[in-house]
Amino acid sequence: MQARFRAPLAELPTALQSALEPLLSNDHFPAMLTAAEVETVKTLSGLNDAELAFALLPLAAACSLTPISHFKVGAIARGKSGNLYFGANMEFNGAPLQQTIHAEQCAVTHAWLRGEGGLVSITVNYTPCGHCRQFMNELNSGTGLHIHLPGRPAATLGDYLPDSFGPNDLEISTLLMDSVDHGYHLNDSDALAQAALEAANRSHAPYSQAHSGVALEDTKGAIFAGRYAENAAFNPSLPPLQASLILMNMSGSDCLTVRRAVLAEPATPVLSQWDATQATLAAIGCTDVRRATF
Repeated sequence: MQARFRAPLAELPTALQSALEPLLSNDHFPAMLTAAEVETVKTLSGLNDAELAFALLPLAAACSLTPISHFKVGAIARGKSGNLYFGANMEFNGAPLQQTIHAEQCAVTHAWLRGEGGLVSITVNYTPCGHCRQFMNELNSGTGLHIHLPGRPAATLGDYLPDSFGPNDLEISTLLMDSVDHGYHLNDSDALAQAALEAANRSHAPYSQAHSGVALEDTKGAIFAGRYAENAAFNPSLPPLQASLILMNMSGSDCLTVRRAVLAEPATPVLSQWDATQATLAAIGCTDVRRATF
């Protein structure tokens, strides 16, 4: 079992502990439960969907990386598939605060990178900030996304973000988590570059068309690829590096063990991810970074 899960697991009700322990005992637990696993855990624990999501929040929060704030937030995203995806806030020493990741962004992106095609709900242990509300407004679930908070009645994103501004206001029809393939090609046989290219081909950048992806390799040789997620309000856009760090962290790898990285993006984009990617990776100890253009 990954060390980060031991203490919060021990605090859960006995029936839930017993149901989850076989899943968490694997060091490669992916910080998600498949729909089949969810049904098994519900049966063994006696919890319903909402109760289970709330009960899992301490496990999600255990994935937080908070060297600056020391304030841990957990989130659980429920996919249309029935899968549950963990999310947690992530901070990086030496990098500007703008490079941090909020728990809701983490859970949404985690689900997207695992192949989920849409979300039904987000359960979180603290009220989503305005940044996250705007980020979630880019999703193909729209303002109908259900938001669950401890001690509060169920509500929708529309309740938390009235009179919202989003992709529909800019006549954007392809939304975050829709299936896309932009069809870019890269004359580069490096597996890391090809992973970054695949991520770029699935990225969401309808406002700038500056599709991009980042692939990271850790010291064990595992590869984690993330995609750019652009937003109608621009500032809540999630860079591809952050997406790849989300997958790396949720998969149980240490974000401080990035050995090398590749950014794949257009040769002459309207905006480039290069400077921010290079600077943030340098802050966490990786200097072997290159840019592959298509």
